[in-house]
Amino acid sequence: MTTIERSPRLAQLPAQEAAYGAMPDTAGLNYYHADPNLALALRRYLSPEEFAHAERILAEAGAVAGGELDRLAAIADKNPPQLMQYDKRGKRVDRIVKHPAYIEMERIVFERFRLNAVSHVDHLLGWPGRMPPIVKYALSYVLVQAEFGLFCPVNMTDSTARVLLRFADRDLIDRYVPRLLAERLDDLYQGTQFLTEKDGGSDVGQTGTIARRDADGTWRLYGDKWFCSNAGAEVVLTLARPEGAPSGTKGLGLFLVPFWLPNGEKNAFTINRLKDKFGSRSMPTGEYTFHGAVAYQVGPLERGFAQMMEMVNHSRLSNAMRAAALMRRSYLESIVHARGRKAFGRALAELPLMREKLLELQLDSEAALAVVLHSAWEMGRADAGDTEAARLLRILTPLAKWYICKRARYITAEGMEVRGGNGYIEDWPNARLVRDAHLGSIWEGSSNVILLDVARAERKEGSASALCADIDTRLAALTDPALQPVIARARQALQKLREALARLPDLDERYRDLVLDPIARRLYHLNALTLLLEEAQYQAEQGLGYRKLLLAARYLRAFLYPPGDEALAAPDTTTIDWFEALTEHAYIPGQAAAPLL
Repeated sequence: MTTIERSPRLAQLPAQEAAYGAMPDTAGLNYYHADPNLALALRRYLSPEEFAHAERILAEAGAVAGGELDRLAAIADKNPPQLMQYDKRGKRVDRIVKHPAYIEMERIVFERFRLNAVSHVDHLLGWPGRMPPIVKYALSYVLVQAEFGLFCPVNMTDSTARVLLRFADRDLIDRYVPRLLAERLDDLYQGTQFLTEKDGGSDVGQTGTIARRDADGTWRLYGDKWFCSNAGAEVVLTLARPEGAPSGTKGLGLFLVPFWLPNGEKNAFTINRLKDKFGSRSMPTGEYTFHGAVAYQVGPLERGFAQMMEMVNHSRLSNAMRAAALMRRSYLESIVHARGRKAFGRALAELPLMREKLLELQLDSEAALAVVLHSAWEMGRADAGDTEAARLLRILTPLAKWYICKRARYITAEGMEVRGGNGYIEDWPNARLVRDAHLGSIWEGSSNVILLDVARAERKEGSASALCADIDTRLAALTDPALQPVIARARQALQKLREALARLPDLDERYRDLVLDPIARRLYHLNALTLLLEEAQYQAEQGLGYRKLLLAARYLRAFLYPPGDEALAAPDTTTIDWFEALTEHAYIPGQAAAPLL
C-alpha cells in the first residue's frame, strides 16, 4: 500500500492537547506538508526539475504560514490601520499608519517571497528563469491560508506592473515599474486600482471622475472614488472621463495617479476616511477625492476600460485563489479539531455525520484548487501568446471567481460549525475566515455582475462554447478504463449544456439572464470534474491508486447527478467507508468508486 505520511505535528496534536480539554488547532503545522493534494496537483503541470524548485519554495512558505505569518495575521486583524490626515503642524498628509505586525507581514510577502515581482523578474527565489503563474498562485495559496487581507496589495502591485508593462509608454515604465518591483520594502511603491464610485457601483460606465488637460498638456483628475483598497499606495491606476468624451465605458481613459509628485509634494487628493470593514481588516480601504490630482495617461484614451479590465481579470483570479485558500484552511482546521476532540466517547472524526461533513469540505477544497491551478496554467499559456488559451482564460477567470468565492462562504461557515462554540470566538481563526470569505463575492464584481460577464464572454468570443469543446477534448484523452463510467456520465451532462448554450440566443431577452446561474454552475462543475479525473489518471499512472477517482465520482453525484428520493431510505456510505484513506491520502483501489456509479 502506498501512503503519504501525515505531518508529524498533525499526528501529535491529540496527545499534546489532552491536558487542555482536546482543543487542537493548526499552530505550528507546515501548511504545505500538511497538504499532499497540492503537491499532486502541481506535479501534473511541472517537470520534475520545476517541481523540485517549487517544492523547496512551498515548504518554506508552509512553515512561515503555519508559524510567524499566522501569528502576525491574528494581531493585524485586531489592530487595523489608521488614517492620519494632518501632521502636528496642521499640514494635510493623508498618511496611513499601519500596525507593526502588518508591516512585518509586508516584509514577508514583498521582501522574502517577492510576490509582487516573481512574474516580471528572472531568477527570483532561485527559480531558473521567470516563475510561471501556476507556481506563483500555488505559493500565494499556501500563504493566504494564514493571511488574507495583505494579498490584495500584493496582487494589486503585481497587476499594476503588469498593466504598465503592457500599455504604458517607456517614460512611465522606467519611472514606476522598478519601484513596483523593488527588493526592499523601504524602496517599494505599492500599486492599486480605483474603480467604484458612489453613483456607479458595479456600473463602471457611470464613472463621474473628470480628466482635464492643462495648457501644458498635464492631465488633472477631479472626482470621488468610493472603494479604494490598499489606500495610501504610491501608484494608483484609475478610470476617468476626459472632458467631451462620450458616455459609457467607451469614453473612459486609464490614468496613473502618483501619491508623490516629482518635487516631493503630495498629489492633490484627500483620503476622506478608512472603511470599517467586515473582513480583510488588516488592509486599508478608503474613500478618495481628487482635487485636480496630477495624472499620467496610460495607453490610448479610447482603450482605457479594456486596459483596466486586464487588471480586473487578474484580480478576479487572485480572488478565486484566495477563496480556495480559505476553504483549504477551513478544512485543515476542521480535520485537526475533529481528530483531537472527543464526544460521546469517540473522536469527532469517528462519527458518521462528522465524517460526511469533513469529506464535503475536503472535496470542495480540492476541486477549487484544481480549478485555480488550471486557470493559472492557461494564464501562462496566454501570456506566451497562445490565442486559444486566452479565449479559455476569458471564461475560466469569471467562472472561478464567481463559484469559488461564493462557495467559500459556505465552506468557511461549515468549518466554523465543526469547531462549535470555539469557532465562533475570535480567539480562534474560524471567525476571521468567515469574515474574509465574504469579500470575494462582492469585490471585483458581485456575483450577478460576474454572471453577466460570463454571458458577455460567450456572446462576444464564444468562450463558454470553447470551454465545452476543451472539456470534451480533455475527457477524450483520458484512457484509464476505471475512469470511463464517470466520463460517460460527464459527457451526457456536457451534451445537455451545449444544447442549452445553443438555445441561449433564442430565449426571450427580457428573461434570458435567469438561465445564467444554472448554465455557469454546470460549466464550472464539468470543468472541475474533468480536472479531478485528469488528476485521477495521473495518480493512477504514478502507482498511487484511485483516490482521486473516488473523489471525482463523489463530485459527479454531489453536483451533476444528485441522488433522488432513494437517498431518504438508504444512505450512501461509499466515501464514508474510505474516510481514513481519503483524509490520509492513502492508496484506494479503482473499484472503490463503483457503488457511486
